[in-house]
Amino acid sequence: QVQLVESGGGLVQAGGSLRLSCAASGSIFSITAMGWFRQAPGKQREFVARISSGRITNYAGSVRGRFTISRDNAKNTVYLQMNSLKPEDTAVYYCKTMDYDYWGQGTQVTVSS
Repeated sequence: QVQLVESGGGLVQAGGSLRLSCAASGSIFSITAMGWFRQAPGKQREFVARISSGRITNYAGSVRGRFTISRDNAKNTVYLQMNSLKPEDTAVYYCKTMDYDYWGQGTQVTVSS
C-alpha cells in the first residue's frame, strides 16, 4: 500500500509563488514516475506535470515555464514549484504515482487577483 500526502497549498496573490510537496510511503517511490494534477471547481481533473524515475519532466502547456517539478528519492518526496501564479491556477492539486494508481488527498491552491 502506498500513501501520498500533499502539503504546501494556500492563498497567494497573482504573481506570487508556492511550493507543493508530496510525501510518499512505501518502497515504490524511486522506481515510479510521479505526477501532479489539478481540479478546479466545476472542471475535470487535468494533468499539470510529470517526472520520471530518471528525472525526465513533462508539463502541460498552461504551466510550462512557470512550474517546475522535482523529486528527492532519499526523502520519498516530489515537489511542484509554482511561480508567476495566475487566478486560473486556482484548484485542488493532487499528486499521483504515474505507474500505479495511487492518489493523494489534494491540497487547495487559491490565487487571488
